[in-house]
Amino acid sequence: MTELARSRRRSNHGIAGNRDRTGLTAAGAVRFAVRCTALAAALLSFGGAGAWAKDSAATMRGKLTIPDAQLELTAWTAMEGWSQDDHAEAFATFLASCRPILNGTPAMRRARPVYGALYDVCRKAVDEKPATAEAARAFFEANFRPVRISKSEEPEGFVTGYYEPIVEGSRVASAEFSAPLRRKPDELRPGGRMVVTRTVTTKPKKGKKAKTRTVRRLVPFHDRAAIEEGALDGKDLEICYLRDPVDAFFAQIQGSVRVRLDDGTMLRLNYHAQNGHPYTAVGRHLIEREHIAKEDMSMQSIRTWMADNPDEAKEIRRLNKSYVFFRETELTGDDEAVGAQGISLTPWRSLAVDRKLHVYGTPFFLSGRLPIDGEEPTTPFHRLMVAQDTGGAIIGPARGDIYFGAGDRAGEIAGRLRHPITFVMLVPNGLDLPGEKRVPLPRPRPMAVAAEGQDRPVSDKLLPNEPTEKPEKKAGASDKRT
Repeated sequence: MTELARSRRRSNHGIAGNRDRTGLTAAGAVRFAVRCTALAAALLSFGGAGAWAKDSAATMRGKLTIPDAQLELTAWTAMEGWSQDDHAEAFATFLASCRPILNGTPAMRRARPVYGALYDVCRKAVDEKPATAEAARAFFEANFRPVRISKSEEPEGFVTGYYEPIVEGSRVASAEFSAPLRRKPDELRPGGRMVVTRTVTTKPKKGKKAKTRTVRRLVPFHDRAAIEEGALDGKDLEICYLRDPVDAFFAQIQGSVRVRLDDGTMLRLNYHAQNGHPYTAVGRHLIEREHIAKEDMSMQSIRTWMADNPDEAKEIRRLNKSYVFFRETELTGDDEAVGAQGISLTPWRSLAVDRKLHVYGTPFFLSGRLPIDGEEPTTPFHRLMVAQDTGGAIIGPARGDIYFGAGDRAGEIAGRLRHPITFVMLVPNGLDLPGEKRVPLPRPRPMAVAAEGQDRPVSDKLLPNEPTEKPEKKAGASDKRT
């Protein structure tokens, strides 16, 4: 991200023939006037002093800093599958992320160096809009550097998958449809807190009456068990009801859902809020209790076990205290779900990442073998993804969740993924890597006309530090899942 530079203060001195006032002789005054003219011309060539200060701020370099990560600069030619990917499709996904990036504020760009550097690349992307896969690939290679990233002391990253379920439901509760999906309660505060009040009566002092006062304090919001036991009943929060509580549970994990109502209409729900309790993967408990073998663990195996063991399944689900609230959207039946960046996700291209470490819009090239075509991880997977979403379980510098779209087929693929994979982060050229020092090349000095009428370069002492690159024109400009 570009940062504001501190402009050097320079004092302007008046010119007069009186040496007692200025310290200049007549000849010196002439030479000084010529140099001032040259300085003014130089500043005008940068668009004026104000424009120069702004452009200097735009060219200050940021540094990539990601805690608990190891970074290794690599080469495009060393990335398996890079040249075979559909870069035009990947560019379209990246361009979609550029819209919110370009609408961001200068404060946002100053706060996170990656955001500011992506802003500069997005301006170029909007201007250039490469029309072919070859041109799109050239764009990425010209504006980014490939940096392999993983957690410290780990060789690779880790990837899972998610999707948007399509389930049946009703607006009205019944014996058939009894598992509710709820909207956000008004009393849910940021950070998963709520206000509780209680009345406190102090002991009366001698000769005086007892005093009563109301005390308000913030406490953690209700967990999954409390909500399922009725903590929110009677508040009219139910958006709809699903047939199966397992469907409701997995809709919360995925963060969005398409509900085919009993009247034939399609209801689209998206993540709105979360109760503040940490996400717990129920699969781990099923493995520890030896209900499912580790090598057989998948979303499908969890579903099957829960269907066969409804009573214990209820207890297992409550071990995940996290609870997600939804909102109704205006999406049509065919529109893709909206991610945490606020834009529609792209199947097979959108990636959920740790939002505390990464900036939405950052491209990542994932390379490895995954269980796409079957249960075994034998399908080559080499794709350029774009960070557009997040999730409570997505923690770490090389931890990703691939969005596969909607429906059963997407769910089957997403449910099988829990595999290591190589992460290559595309780092904008405007960022320096840790430990990297760049020496910028000086810009050509503007020419001034000397008193003798000969061209010569203006002295370095007369000009402020110059930006090292030519400034570009300005462009107009959830937690997601648990």
